[in-house]
Formats: sequence, C-alpha cells, structure tokens
Amino acid sequence: MPITRRAALAGAASLSVARPALGQGAKTVTITRQPSIIYMPGILMERTGLVEAQAKALSLPPLATKWVTFNGGGAATDALLAGGVDVVNTGAGNMLLLWDRTRGRVKGIVATCSQPLILVSRESRIQSIEDFRPTDKIAVPTVKISTQAILLQIASVERWGKDAAFRLDPNTVQLGHPDALAAMLNANGEIGSHFAAPPFHLEELKRVPGAHVVTDSGRILGEPLSQAVMFTTTQYAEANPGVVTALRAATEKAIAMIRDDTREAAKIYLAASNDPTPEDVFLDILRQPGMLDFVAQPQGTYRFARHLAQTGVIKTEPKSWTEYFLPAAADLKGS
Repeated sequence: MPITRRAALAGAASLSVARPALGQGAKTVTITRQPSIIYMPGILMERTGLVEAQAKALSLPPLATKWVTFNGGGAATDALLAGGVDVVNTGAGNMLLLWDRTRGRVKGIVATCSQPLILVSRESRIQSIEDFRPTDKIAVPTVKISTQAILLQIASVERWGKDAAFRLDPNTVQLGHPDALAAMLNANGEIGSHFAAPPFHLEELKRVPGAHVVTDSGRILGEPLSQAVMFTTTQYAEANPGVVTALRAATEKAIAMIRDDTREAAKIYLAASNDPTPEDVFLDILRQPGMLDFVAQPQGTYRFARHLAQTGVIKTEPKSWTEYFLPAAADLKGS
C-alpha cells in the first residue's frame, strides 16, 4: 500500500515557520547536530570556532554559535519549524520533506557528508535484495521514510518495477543503529539484516558471524548520496545572508581539515564526542572505502527527490536540485 503523506510527514510539526524575521546582525546562530561520524564536520566547526571565524572574515557583527544535539532528524526538523533552532544538519530526505511541506520555505545551504549506507546481512543465502523472504527482517532507523527505507524502495523499483516500490517495506523494523548492531549480534534474534550508517557496518562485518555486504547506497543510486545537509528556512536565510555564507565557508573549511589533517581532525572529533575508540583504530576506520567522503556538493539528492514525488511521499516534483537549495549553493555543481 502506498505511503500516505500523513505517515511520511510525521516528523514535521506544521506548515507555518514560527521563527520571526531576524536582522543581518543576528548575534547567535543555533545549529543542530547528531551523534555520528557522519556529522564530524559539524563537531570540528564547533570545537575550532570556524563559523565565528568566517563571520569575522566577512566583517559581520560578532557571531556566536549554539550547537544543539538531537538523536534523530525528526526532532531536529520539528525544532526548526517551531523556531527553536536556526539551522538543521541532518539527512537530505528530511530536508526534502520540509521543503515540500512548507511549499519551498525550507532549503539547503550546503551538504556535509556522502559516506555510503551499507546493507549488511548475516544470512548467507541473502546476496541481493531478490533473496529477502517475507519473514526476513531488516533494521532501519525509521520505517517507510528514513533514507535507508527509501533506498530499499528505489532498489525495489529498479528490480521489480514501479508497482513494487513498497515490496520490502513489511520487512523493515525500526531500530537505532546501536540497537540494530546489538540485534545483529544476537544469533537467535529476528533481525538478520541492517541497513547501517558508518561506522556500524564495519563493526558488524568484524563482529557478526557470517556478516557480509548485500548492497549500498552508491550501488542503488548509481552515484553517491548526501547523508547530511545543512538547511534553514528561507525567512532566516533572507534576513541573514552573511550568516548563511559563513556557514557554507565554515563547512568547506571543516571538510578540508578532515582531508588535509586527518589525524588532528580525528583527535578533535574523538575528544568532543567522548568516543573511546583508540585514535589509530579510528584513523583505520576513516581509511576504509567511502569513509572520507565528506563533500560539500549535494550528491544524489535529485534522484532521491524524484522517487519521493513519484511515490506520493512529497507532492511537488522538483525540476532540479537547485529548487530545494538556496541560491547561495547554486555554484556547488550538485545533483
């Protein structure tokens, strides 16, 4: 049965954007973050004062940043619509849902990460999505509307046609990544597969007997997919164009730091996140395929948006990725 718009948009609070207009001299910008290596650029921005430094370089009035942690994108987007935060850093799918629900009054600033999402299974007979039986359970962060759930829908369309888009929806079970890892480690549990975000797939491949890769986001889309995007309301962006410019520049600086001084970036991340992983082990994780794909250009979002529109999850089908990103991002050569 097709996804209803009500179910798809359960994380969005209302059509109205409650934040009042702010002047060019905004003193504080409040930005969300989530606990995951995917959000490493944001942690570097916070701990090294990159946003404040870029604002100063742009001759803006003194600007402070306030970083607020959410465990999931739904709560973060609720906070944006309610006026509790200024900028959200979470999945592109959440941004697209809000862009549609607010009729274009929520748009992207810059992408931050395109690390792959990996579908791992411990069942030896499951080598492709064709091998899933009705009783096989796949852990995803949110059923029906998470990036992982939508990737399964896209893969189903590619394999069985558009009428089979939701064929694997009944197989999915809602679990956060740490809980999904624990479930995969339980040999007698019902969860035999997990569409994991980094670095949980690496833990499963190392610790779960028989664990192997079935597919990943890059294979499904034929290109990388932005897993984290910074976005805001158009009202905030129009009132604070300098802050938006500073945020984009700071993001690009953080990404460059990860690439050019990976060890120092790892030290900052581990200390800030209270991650007990030894530094050399963490650096080995970052050396794995796709793990250094921190990319400012939006990637794969247009194909994602088209699927959401064609399956009725969003009402408006964009003609280009630039429709749901601010004009300040137009030179990023995204997709």
